Amino acid sequence: MEEDTKPLLVPVGGDESDYGIMNIQFNPEDFKCKRPFHVEPTNIVSVNEDMQRVTDEASAMNKRIHYYSRLTSPADRALVAPDHVLPAPDEIYVYSPLGTAFKVDSCTDGYGKNSSIVTIFMIWNTMMGTSILSIPWGIKQAGFTLGIILILLMGILTLYCCYRVVKSRKMIPLIDTSNWEFPDVCKYYFGSFGQWSSLLFSMVSLVGAMVVYWVLMSNFLFNTGKFIYNFVHNINVTDIVPGTNGSTKVICPSASSGHPPQNTSVMFFSGNDTGFELFEEWWSKSRTVPFYLIAVLLPLLNLKSPSFFAKFNVLGTVSVVYLVFLVTVKAAHLGIHLEFNWFTEDDFYLPEFRILFPQLTGVLTLAFFIHNCVITLLQNNRNQENNVRDLSVAYFLVGLTYLYVGVIIFASFPSPPLSKECIEQNFLDNFPSDDIMSFVARIFLLFQMMTVYPLLGYLARVQLLRQFFGNAYPSVFHVLTLNAAIVGAGVAMARYYPNIGGIIRYSGATCGLAFVFVYPSLIYVISLHRVGQLTWPALIIHIFIILLGLANLIAQFLL
Repeated sequence: MEEDTKPLLVPVGGDESDYGIMNIQFNPEDFKCKRPFHVEPTNIVSVNEDMQRVTDEASAMNKRIHYYSRLTSPADRALVAPDHVLPAPDEIYVYSPLGTAFKVDSCTDGYGKNSSIVTIFMIWNTMMGTSILSIPWGIKQAGFTLGIILILLMGILTLYCCYRVVKSRKMIPLIDTSNWEFPDVCKYYFGSFGQWSSLLFSMVSLVGAMVVYWVLMSNFLFNTGKFIYNFVHNINVTDIVPGTNGSTKVICPSASSGHPPQNTSVMFFSGNDTGFELFEEWWSKSRTVPFYLIAVLLPLLNLKSPSFFAKFNVLGTVSVVYLVFLVTVKAAHLGIHLEFNWFTEDDFYLPEFRILFPQLTGVLTLAFFIHNCVITLLQNNRNQENNVRDLSVAYFLVGLTYLYVGVIIFASFPSPPLSKECIEQNFLDNFPSDDIMSFVARIFLLFQMMTVYPLLGYLARVQLLRQFFGNAYPSVFHVLTLNAAIVGAGVAMARYYPNIGGIIRYSGATCGLAFVFVYPSLIYVISLHRVGQLTWPALIIHIFIILLGLANLIAQFLL
């Protein structure tokens, strides 16, 4: 009964912490979100493409509530509407003094929001992308000891820069920035240059990720089709590339220039081999399979709203968990093969410190990259005061996952008889196509990427076309042209440059230069300068961070 005495409309007032969306103030104790919920459709501003509507029942209830509220003075609570007559949360609109209303999916004062544990694993799941497949290769390029040190240092550095992104909105005075994303902050400080440059680097990260996905999907589809064909036709596979013997076989696809990483094999079977030769001709990793994906993915890219695929985000978590399980099982069978050579190299082991280490830092920049969407993820946190703690815990878990997978794969790689130099840019390529556990991992990753790919395409389309045309779907021609260009880039890379480590580090170092190193540091320095709090140590430290990002990008093209 006590809750039923609360007013439906909370008068403006209170401290700064009570601000809601669009600078509207609400009582933080009003957990049932009793807010104005019905306005004329012409005044509704929605984040979705389709115009939002409320039901006739909600409209009638709204008029009834407002009628009763006028029968008594505001101080009289006798006719305040009880909770059970209010509409469902999906019918609630937040009214703006500008005469419009904003449709929200959940209330802004805690109702329906995520707990800290959910927020932490959302960030973990968002960051755990394709980079995890290249972490062992990156450790090989840097050296085992230096690789571990760089993962720790890059995790700390990117976490600090991400912290600066989260705090950037609150350093802007006299403006309501509650709905701002980081590109809006860049536009505030750097004008149109900040707006367009942030768009450019955001597109680099999105298109780079989509290209990597296309290359990996071609790889996974090729190996999956090969496994199924061999199993159905009872074909025994013997790889002609160097490899180990035993139940847990590891191969070295790039052992020599004469054997590129195509998992070339010799097949033993009875009968006519014409069918297999025909299969080999039409099922090639670089010549045919990348084109087969067009028939499936191009139509999905043209959907106006791919929200259906967002329901499959759980596949990302399942895939990472299974990869950790696969790595653990393989290491248990293979054992540990380590020998510490600090500066010298032999036939099987590598130095602990190698000059190729920037290739790992390029991969790690993308592996720890969440800076362009971290504000959105943390806005859904129920306890906003825990944002920094939850972000730090999420980064710790991400770094721990990368360390575990990278260190275990590198340490258990069988040397001898194989050299550590054989570790592939996608460590699944070190297992033959007939390996059952690797086959399951490729299936998981293939379906995960096929559901995430349309979402990435949608984000790219929204960011680019809305900037130029003010509409995410201006016409079928514009959408088809953009999607065809993105798909063409993926096919070309899968056909001529299936080098996922190179693509990841180039795109990571490029977009990371802006979103990770330059913009967060510059914005912090400028904001301190404007309030007269800039000190020499702060200036030197953040200039050094910017120089690190610039050196990281330049080094990718020199090695």
